[in-house]
Amino acid sequence: MPQSRRQFIRNSSLLSASLMLNPSLKGLKNKKLTGIQLYSVRDDMKKDPLGTLKQIAAMGYKYVEHANYVDRKFYGYTASDFKKVLSDLGMVMPSGHTVMRPDHWDAGKKDFSDSWKYTVEDAATVGQQYVISPWLDESLRKTYDDALHYMEVFNKSGELCKKSGMKFGYHNHDFEFSVKLNDKTLYDIILNNTDPSLVAQQLDTGNLFNGGVTALEIVNKFPGRFELMHVKDEVASSDKHEKYESTILGKGIAEVKKVIDIGAKSGGTTHFIVEQEAYQGKAPIDCAKEDLAIMKEWGY
Repeated sequence: MPQSRRQFIRNSSLLSASLMLNPSLKGLKNKKLTGIQLYSVRDDMKKDPLGTLKQIAAMGYKYVEHANYVDRKFYGYTASDFKKVLSDLGMVMPSGHTVMRPDHWDAGKKDFSDSWKYTVEDAATVGQQYVISPWLDESLRKTYDDALHYMEVFNKSGELCKKSGMKFGYHNHDFEFSVKLNDKTLYDIILNNTDPSLVAQQLDTGNLFNGGVTALEIVNKFPGRFELMHVKDEVASSDKHEKYESTILGKGIAEVKKVIDIGAKSGGTTHFIVEQEAYQGKAPIDCAKEDLAIMKEWGY
């Protein structure tokens, strides 16, 4: 749908305000970037976060995404300290994962808890552009009304993040595609009831296989809706805990390059975040290096 002049002026004003609040976003706006989700090297980060980040930087990664925020610290560092650690290594962190739980929203007060406000505050301090929740609590996906109501909380979190020049985001697993409420998949409920200007979607190109769909189906069903992607390939699971597990990019069945090319060409996807959670006997840090080399071969 063509954008009206009023919408254009409003959006331009919002962007200008956002950049004033968080100047680190200026160079990343609409820029195609390739990063790594640090969960890919979670054990290494647990043992030696600084040493692991140095290895990641030496490989050529310039963007990272966290999966560890505890007691207002990222991997044991305060927000300002972690930003400096990354800066000293020539890296930044445009996005990060922190689960937004039911107790983060007080329905009686119609406000967020202090802990969620701190999450957003620290994300802004460290230089994030997106505050991403990678999970929807099971209690919120039992009935259609419960899920629908919580999408308003998603939108309100987007409003909160916007005040600091960021966007709220959601990252899928597999249940979003296998759970149906009122004959609608949970993912349909999420995408059809969140405001794209407030709530970004980060499509995990691998997780959904265990939900019975393919990433190609989803990017074609929702063109332009995925500002971020978790770039992940899949093979048959070795431990049989789930049907599929992740692997080196290009080695599995996910047709990853087709998916990310569609995302890039749709004009929606700018952040491509490599994530690998299973390694088939290889060292995670070596997999991270291989994955980056493949992304570069693909032109990312």
